[in-house]
This record gives sequence, structure tokens and C-alpha cells, in this order.
Amino acid sequence: MKIKVIHGPNLQLLGRREKDIYGELSLDEINSEISKVARSLGLDANIDQYNSEGDIVDAIGNAASKGIKGIIINPAAYTHTSIAILDAIRGCGIPVIEVHLSNIASREEYRKHSVTAEAVVGQISGFGKSSYLLALQALKEILV
Repeated sequence: MKIKVIHGPNLQLLGRREKDIYGELSLDEINSEISKVARSLGLDANIDQYNSEGDIVDAIGNAASKGIKGIIINPAAYTHTSIAILDAIRGCGIPVIEVHLSNIASREEYRKHSVTAEAVVGQISGFGKSSYLLALQALKEILV
């Protein structure tokens, strides 16, 4: 079963950027763990990172036509601003789970509201890399 994992802007800086908030792991290390857990759950994870909002919108919009059955997305900074990503999630026709490494509800005021959350099946935040791993388990349950 094919799924898509979308990492948003600046997540390629993980392991170097604000380690006190985002942790020590690099994006490659997180992706490796995602791939391993996905395989153990019988999921084929296609993982990409995009800095451009339009590229994220395209990835969401094209997912179903590529046989993708569900999406896990960390919209990063676009979480708080992107109506375009919200609309893409609403229109894609497949389940989407939103994840965040940090607990956005305990962050700066402008980070507490997720524009995209109203279109997703659920949101998991604050558990570091485990946010993604928990989302894999949830997505598997949704898709079975």
C-alpha cells in the first residue's frame, strides 16, 4: 500500500536548526526510521521534502493519480498560513494526517493555530520523530 510523506520548508535543516525545539536527528535519519517502520506495517512510503508551497500543493494534488492511498504531512511554517495547502488537502480525496515534531500548541502565539488542521483526519504533534511513526500506525488503521 503506497503512502506519501511530505516534509515542508526548512526541514532539511533538522539536526542543525534549533535543536532544543526540533531535536538532534537529521531529516535523513528521520526518513530512515519512517521507511523502516512503514515497511514493518506493510506500507510503501514515498518521502519528499519541499521548500516551495506550490510543490507541496502539486504533490498532494497528484497523489491519488499515482496510486497513493494516504498522506502524512508536516507542512512546517505553511501550517499557519497556507490556504492553498488546505484546499489541496480538501480536494485530494485521500486521508491526510498532519504531524509536527514540536508541540505547536505550546509555541509562539502565531504557531498555535493550524490552518491546515481543519482538513486532515487528525493531527499528531510534540513527539519528535515519533509523531511520524504514530501517524504511520494511524494511517495503516485508517486504510485497512
